[in-house]
Amino acid sequence: MWIVLQRGMQIMTIRLDGKALAAKRKKEIACKVKALSVKPGLAVLLVGEDPASRIYVNSKRKDCEECGFYSEEYTLPAEIQETALLDLIRELGAREDIHGILVQLPLPGELNEKRILEAIPPEKDVDGFHAANMGRLMLGQEGFLPCTPAGVMELLEEHQIELEGKHCVVVGRSNIVGKPMALLLLQRNATVTICHSRTRGLETLCRQADVLVTAVGRVGLITPEMVRDGAVIVDVAMNRNAEGKLCGDCLPEVYEKASAFTPVPGGVGPMTRAVLMENTMKACLMRQK
Repeated sequence: MWIVLQRGMQIMTIRLDGKALAAKRKKEIACKVKALSVKPGLAVLLVGEDPASRIYVNSKRKDCEECGFYSEEYTLPAEIQETALLDLIRELGAREDIHGILVQLPLPGELNEKRILEAIPPEKDVDGFHAANMGRLMLGQEGFLPCTPAGVMELLEEHQIELEGKHCVVVGRSNIVGKPMALLLLQRNATVTICHSRTRGLETLCRQADVLVTAVGRVGLITPEMVRDGAVIVDVAMNRNAEGKLCGDCLPEVYEKASAFTPVPGGVGPMTRAVLMENTMKACLMRQK
């Protein structure tokens, strides 16, 4: 948390520290695991050797160790036949010691992402991407929530950011972030506007937001002129700028106008992984009932 001077006024800006909250959540999970007779088991499938995906998978392995989970990693060639990948998913789906299955995205080549994700049993879909879990989210029913939007909601709740009656603008309409993010905000009684690449008047709509969530993956997409003073900024994107540094969709000056913001890196990313651990723990507990 720090103070910024803006238009002659002293405004307190809250840094939504996802790294700190994720560490707190993982410690809580580790304590719960010690009381279980069975360790939660997570299987992670990495197809090909995309450098960014490799970093994510390595981080998830470390998260499992911190939480006391059992984990397995399958590094598969980019040229793998889809039938072989589906067979592996079905095999893991039948195992009692594996409670969660995660297929790292994006998938290379001609692999059918929809078919592969829906081969994961819904009760082991800890990423929350299966049509059954997406449908439950749409209907407000119990299920596994997509990790990134759920992590955003935990960050906002931790810092007591009120959403009821607020205008939330979501820039991005992906199935992984944009759409489920909008649904979760609606469940908290926010008024939600979804924007995308063909939205007209994007700058005007963003400037109306009490809470602006951007998840496009375009450096410099959100400029200071597009954000009103005191807005809450949730920057989900993870890009690299011209100097090769990690950054979000927002220019750095955008955060200076915010009442609260997620840093990049260290904001939403760690919470995405923390929710994955929470979902895996939940899947394990469901199997023991």
